[in-house]
Amino acid sequence: MLLGTMLVLFLLVGGAGTASAHAALRDSDPRDGSVLESAPRQVTLSFTESVGLLDDSFRVFDPDSRRVSTGEAEHVKGSSDAVRVSLPEGLGEGTFTVAWRVVSADSHPISGAFTFSIGEPSATPATIDTGPVENAATSALYDIVRYLAYAALALLVGTVVFVLFCRPSSTDPLRKLVLTGWWTLLASTVALLLLRGPYEAGTAPATAFDLSTLERTATSRPGLALLARIALLAATAVLLTVVARRRQLDGERDGGSGKPVLLAVGGVLAVGLTLTWAAAEHASAGIQVPVAMTSSVLHLLAMAAWLGGLAALLTSLQAAEPLSASTVARFSRLAFVSVTVLTVTGVYQSWRGLGSWDAFTDTSYGRILIAKLCAVVALLAAAGFSRRWTARLLVPETAEAEAEAKVAERVPETVGGPAATTVSAGDGDASGDGASDDVRPESSPSSSPSPSSSPSDSYRRRLRGSVLVEVAVGVAVLVITTILTATLPGRAAAEAAEAAQDAPVPGVISASTTTIPFDVGTPGGHGKVQVTLEPARVGENSVQAVVFGPDDGFAVVPELRISFSLPSKDIGPLNADVTDQGGYWGTNTLQLPIAGTWTMKVTIRTSDVDQVSVSRKVKISP
Repeated sequence: MLLGTMLVLFLLVGGAGTASAHAALRDSDPRDGSVLESAPRQVTLSFTESVGLLDDSFRVFDPDSRRVSTGEAEHVKGSSDAVRVSLPEGLGEGTFTVAWRVVSADSHPISGAFTFSIGEPSATPATIDTGPVENAATSALYDIVRYLAYAALALLVGTVVFVLFCRPSSTDPLRKLVLTGWWTLLASTVALLLLRGPYEAGTAPATAFDLSTLERTATSRPGLALLARIALLAATAVLLTVVARRRQLDGERDGGSGKPVLLAVGGVLAVGLTLTWAAAEHASAGIQVPVAMTSSVLHLLAMAAWLGGLAALLTSLQAAEPLSASTVARFSRLAFVSVTVLTVTGVYQSWRGLGSWDAFTDTSYGRILIAKLCAVVALLAAAGFSRRWTARLLVPETAEAEAEAKVAERVPETVGGPAATTVSAGDGDASGDGASDDVRPESSPSSSPSPSSSPSDSYRRRLRGSVLVEVAVGVAVLVITTILTATLPGRAAAEAAEAAQDAPVPGVISASTTTIPFDVGTPGGHGKVQVTLEPARVGENSVQAVVFGPDDGFAVVPELRISFSLPSKDIGPLNADVTDQGGYWGTNTLQLPIAGTWTMKVTIRTSDVDQVSVSRKVKISP
């Protein structure tokens, strides 16, 4: 019932859109829309992170919509984020279309298409089916199964952690949760393994049983991670069986002499299960991969301990046997540790994924992250109420224990102390009031507290309500987290946007124009110089510099020098060797060897003794 509720919430919240990939196309050679004088020997694509190749990653079509026979797609030597395919000779003239599809390092497929022309563009562009971007049914099924896998991990690991650390008096209500989590995680993992191939290729679910597709999936990194998860689940089943039998033999509360070993094995299996996610998601690509994977494992374990523990706590509170306040208090401490770990790892992962403050509002990743933060705040508020009822629940139990201790202290006094003496004296009393003395020592039923008058039941009901709210909000957090793992991180989005800005507009020659004010410190010795660098790309560039005087009119200066430096690579200064062209200073032979942000230094001499140097940054594209 609990897992079904979690799935429904996943479908309602998580099924709103398709998954976005995490790698983005940075550049292509030839560039989209470019017109080449001669046919290229190969097509090269570079991405913002490492990518994997499929059997049909490149498809090239000629101007007549016929597919061009290409070589085998491969990675550029020494670069995991760049791929290429060789082209045959004799392509002819016209517009060619390149359709591509790769898998990003964090297991999400991406695809696209672009055109380039040889000689001159075709008069009528061909209409070409570049293949499926994704299959709606496959994507929906894959997302559902991913949600189930996250929920099952939390249920399995969280329930076991609850039993070990919170030590409830009875674990019978929780065994069903453990079994449900294990079987659901196994089924979802097998489903992910089958759907992985169609998900990558963008084909229908029916292709999941194709042997070549299964073989490719089994040898890919996501496929190996899923196979490892199945093996770890088998080992987990063996461990749970051993633990159950030992508990039957050694008693409910005693784990026997081998308990430390079993705990160590269980810890290794839990870490291994979470590693199968870290090895195929965000943490496996980008910057600081070892630190990111460690952070991802800790984040998943803390999430499972908290949210899965909440499910176990709610189940225990609804059981027939009352849950002790000490167990609730232990879970409260466990939840505090889990939240601390989630906060630290979440801050790191947010910084790694965003890259800048602007990405919070300018990217989908940042906006979803804000939604997650709001949900976490709501979850913490609900947890605060749970801690409040837990603290109040402890007070009545402490008071009841103290009352029982006092009653125990009075019992010996009643049985063999002054009361007995009073009864004996009454037997010889001439007045005949001994009977009343016999009754007096007897305790009155009204002197002991009635269970119905204890506030514990009321506090337990309120605790159940607040924990139920925690579970509901926790599921929402888990849904948002799952969506977040399928969204292009802000850092990668910024890199892709920057690459798109650097890409030239087809048919338009790019150029960089910089206006720099100057002042030599003499009357009339100020103005500005406008420097145009064309095309502002690696290779040969032309430079034109126009000097304007104080009245914004053209000014004549006896000398002007321009140089370029790239401090990050210790290159330069490279002298542009501009000469007076009659109204402006210029050259057509400036060679800039590599891309980057260069420092352009302009020196203007206005007289035999007056000159000034000013500098500005200019960006040189690949």
